[in-house]
Amino acid sequence: MVTSAWLNSRMKKYAHASPQELYRDLSTSPQGLSPQQAEAMAHAYGRNILDPRESHALLHGFRRAFLNPFTIILAVIALISLVTDVLLASNLTRNVTTFLILLVMILLSGAIRLTQEMHAIRAVRQLDRMVHTKVTVRRCGVLVEIPAEDLVVGDVVCLSAGDRVPADLRLVKTTDLFLSQSAITGESAILEKSSRTISYEETTPLPQLENLAFLATTVISGKGEGVVVAVGKDTLYGSFLRTQHPGSTAFEKGANSIAGVMIRFMAVLVPVVFVISGLSRGDWLNAFVFALSVAVGLTPEILPMVISACLARGSTLLSRKQTIVKNINAMQAFGSMDVLCMDKTGTLTQDGILLEYYMDILGNESPTVLDAAFLNSHFHSGVHNPIDTAILACQTMPGREDHFRNLAATTQKLDELPFDYSRKVVTVLTRDSQGRQQLLMKGDIREVLARCRQVEYRGETLPLPDHPEDSVNAVVQELLEDGMKVIAVARKDTDQQETLSLSQEKDMTLLGYLAFFDAPRTSAAASVAALKARNLTPKILTGDQAAVALSICRRVGISTQGLLTGEELNRLSDAQLRTLVEEIHVFAELTPGQKVRIMTALQDNGHTVGFLGDGLNDIPALMKADVGISVENAVDAAKDAASVLLLHKDLGVLEQGILEGRKTFVNMLKYIKITASSNFGNILSIVCASAFLPFLPMMAVQLLLLNLLYDALCIVLPFDRVDPEEFLSPHDWSGKTLGRFMLSFGPISSLFDIATFLFLYFFLCPTLCGGPFAALTPGGQALFLALFHTGWFLESMWTQVLILHLLRSKKLPFLQTLPSKPVLLVTLLGTLCFTAVTYTPLAQLLGLTALPLWYFAFLVTVVLLYLLLVSAAKARYLKKYHTLI
Repeated sequence: MVTSAWLNSRMKKYAHASPQELYRDLSTSPQGLSPQQAEAMAHAYGRNILDPRESHALLHGFRRAFLNPFTIILAVIALISLVTDVLLASNLTRNVTTFLILLVMILLSGAIRLTQEMHAIRAVRQLDRMVHTKVTVRRCGVLVEIPAEDLVVGDVVCLSAGDRVPADLRLVKTTDLFLSQSAITGESAILEKSSRTISYEETTPLPQLENLAFLATTVISGKGEGVVVAVGKDTLYGSFLRTQHPGSTAFEKGANSIAGVMIRFMAVLVPVVFVISGLSRGDWLNAFVFALSVAVGLTPEILPMVISACLARGSTLLSRKQTIVKNINAMQAFGSMDVLCMDKTGTLTQDGILLEYYMDILGNESPTVLDAAFLNSHFHSGVHNPIDTAILACQTMPGREDHFRNLAATTQKLDELPFDYSRKVVTVLTRDSQGRQQLLMKGDIREVLARCRQVEYRGETLPLPDHPEDSVNAVVQELLEDGMKVIAVARKDTDQQETLSLSQEKDMTLLGYLAFFDAPRTSAAASVAALKARNLTPKILTGDQAAVALSICRRVGISTQGLLTGEELNRLSDAQLRTLVEEIHVFAELTPGQKVRIMTALQDNGHTVGFLGDGLNDIPALMKADVGISVENAVDAAKDAASVLLLHKDLGVLEQGILEGRKTFVNMLKYIKITASSNFGNILSIVCASAFLPFLPMMAVQLLLLNLLYDALCIVLPFDRVDPEEFLSPHDWSGKTLGRFMLSFGPISSLFDIATFLFLYFFLCPTLCGGPFAALTPGGQALFLALFHTGWFLESMWTQVLILHLLRSKKLPFLQTLPSKPVLLVTLLGTLCFTAVTYTPLAQLLGLTALPLWYFAFLVTVVLLYLLLVSAAKARYLKKYHTLI
């Protein structure tokens, strides 16, 4: 564990200080800060944010928009043009046009990207406000709720079960406060915290100081108050983030994979263009500039902006379908997720469960068992789960309201040991009105039984039989097979004491059992069937008994051919588990760590894994998943760990969210694959033409402008319509298939580019200029070049735009499938406008000129033949690979 000496000494100073010294040192009081003091503390110690970029979104957005590889290349070309065409040129040859156009391109591209980034940030922040973690603090003696990032040093924070600790605190009041520190220590043990002033040794690790609570830890049970002593990056958790380098997300890995493919193509083609151009014309400086433009032309220049637009629009659409994307990059995981892991409680079953039976050890109704369970749940200060809620509902039983009210009033709680996922029981120490003290325990049948030495039946205490498991199964097995959740209840008389320890959880007396009806949701079976139809495999990862899990899964249509329990899981090697996770869909009696291990095995097998959970035990799995999904009424720590939040815990809502994510994902892949293959075809054409033509087939600025104009049209792609069959299955976000797509369709455009070159060089240009290029005067050659460049500029632009329509779907464009109206209008109007530019004065600045109208007869013919050949290639590609995207 790495912490700075400053952090270590400061935190230990506060651990050793009394509350009065703490208040004095931090200029606060038990009544909390005033608004003026809070503002002063924010200036002195900073805000409670871990990532300082959040407070400088405009600055970082500006840097991402203007300082990226593509704009840097443009800037280099612009500087070279400034030197060669302006500073070093004579008065007669000086031309500032190229430099100005490149500068405008840089500013335009960056401005569009920055605008989109800011729009995306505002959209995410607006959605994030709906799910922001609130913290209860005392300000001027009044309890108020504020966003976690508004906490300042000196604030007095109130904690309760289920809360995530929002900053580093020195505890000043505690009541049975137990915390999980797994987020900072990696250990699953639950620790009791106190508010007493302690002494310490210099070598004592900070997490072991019992009167300190740290950011990102979770309250398992109890209550407490603490004074904020460190916020944001100055916390212990913040120090970890400064020293650790987190692994790449699935989104980043996919983006890097795509970039890697593009770089490999560049590494081959750019040097070839440079060498061929330099050798054929002897102008190595212009060859270098042109080679740099090829690098830009090969790569989708505004790819980051198109991705941002797709993600931002997708997150907005998801919010309308009751799904909030907290991390915009999680849209990618929605698009490629093929396995969904989830707990059954509240997902396949109702959020609330009903107490059906309270039984003694032989299955007879037993008020004694219910009374013991009621007191345990009533005094348990942990997060109240559906079991506690169902037990406490007995207070409304007709004719027994006074009984439970008096039972609670005449019994005193002394101490408790909260539930954890290794013990799987909760124990409270009570004293009744006669002074009798006893331990009351409830929890997992197997774990309770292991702590019992005797049983109680009709007031008589008897020793456990030789094989107690057989006796238990005779009573509860049928209930479990019917899908009921069953727990055990036990008790033990104790001597006079005020505290409770784990060592006392033994020699208990088994009282009996409670059985709860956990009814499946009415929509669960249809939702599971819909997920399967979307080629998404549901897997159940639950802590419940195996028989209960199997019963529920059978009712909702999840395969029960095989089941793996946590105990069996512990006996498997990682290699064995990677095999079994593919075959088994129900995993029961799991601890949080075992859920993580199962998901790791699935990820190692190449799956993109989602996890749906809402409880404290789900937090490790939510953090491990490629996309963590929680619900609005989940505990704060679970909502904080998740990337996606459902406003209703229903698989139907999740299914709609997944479909919207896939649509967004498909539109992103459309742009990347189609643009990359089209650009590859253009560059391949340039390589071929450069070897034979006495001039460059297109000026560097024209190539860059062509790429920018096409990309500008593609900004509308997030609004495209997606064919239903395209989002029936998840898609892979990587460069695995990008290379084959580029090689399958890119060279086709090169064939027609070469045909266009031949037509322009041997027919159109000589006809209009009065002879072949070599025989013309300098003025005639300039006209020849302008005509040639314009002819290929238009042919390239037309084919690029039309190929977008042809390859956006498996179906025949305009006959079997239509693009959305925005896509159709923008591409049509864009093509017409950019064609019309060649007939305006702006054309001369770009090195273009007007072409005779009869050229368009040739152009239409070439485009039609090109579309026919691409259609044939698409049919062949689909037959071989079954998908374009």
